[in-house]
Amino acid sequence: MKLRKVSAAAATALVLALTATACGGDGGDSNGSGSGGGDKIKIGIKYDQPGLGLKEPDGSFSGFDVDVATYVAKELGYKPDQIEWVETKSADRENALSRGDVKMIAATYSITDERKQKVDFAGPYLLAHQDLLVKADSDIKEGTDLNGKKLCSVTGSTSAQNVKDEIAPKAQLQQLGGYSECIAGLQSDQLDALTTDDAILAGFAAQKQYKGQFKLTGLKLSNENYGIGVKKGDTETVNKINDALKKMVSDGSWEKAVKENFGPANYKNEPAPKIGQIVQ
Repeated sequence: MKLRKVSAAAATALVLALTATACGGDGGDSNGSGSGGGDKIKIGIKYDQPGLGLKEPDGSFSGFDVDVATYVAKELGYKPDQIEWVETKSADRENALSRGDVKMIAATYSITDERKQKVDFAGPYLLAHQDLLVKADSDIKEGTDLNGKKLCSVTGSTSAQNVKDEIAPKAQLQQLGGYSECIAGLQSDQLDALTTDDAILAGFAAQKQYKGQFKLTGLKLSNENYGIGVKKGDTETVNKINDALKKMVSDGSWEKAVKENFGPANYKNEPAPKIGQIVQ
């Protein structure tokens, strides 16, 4: 086969074409670069927390964390159909960010000094508190009322142990595999109370199938500042997210999301936190 000589101009055109292809013209950075366009952005959320991060039976996603992340992504230049939701369980959140599996995480992610050693946080976008969920007709009003009662939390959580250690030493701890199991125990009167963050409890209580069955005691046993986690050192993204959160609060979208996701539970949420200010 004979090889034809290629002119200098043609050779240059060929090199430019190959370079454009190599730069990712067919898809871009799937973790998002903050520029939107034809790219997608991967965001970590919970799949099993009603009112916060829930994968619905039809494959869609709902909850306050989802609404906040969707708003932030929009401000970064991404439409809803450019978001790829990634299930991010509590034990794997830091690793998911360091590996680059996701660009950001909005998954009831409390900002703590220990976690800030591994990731950076934008926010906070919600101030939650450890609380108790009980049946609507329960006589449990104070933490000390749990003495002699059966208190549920999920396996691996420190919430119930904190209550036993600091408030009700005679409480009977029950650790189950998930919050839904604790809810079922409350319904059947096999358990007396469930403890975790009030936002999580409100999300469950707000579900249609539980309407009117449960109430939060409003004890505010701790402060939990929910932030959006990003890879350590990504200050640019932190700043962009903070700007988006400030806009979400100022234009009323934050308050609307709170009411839509927690309203049915009569959740007495704290006002929108000041971005960058941690409540101890």
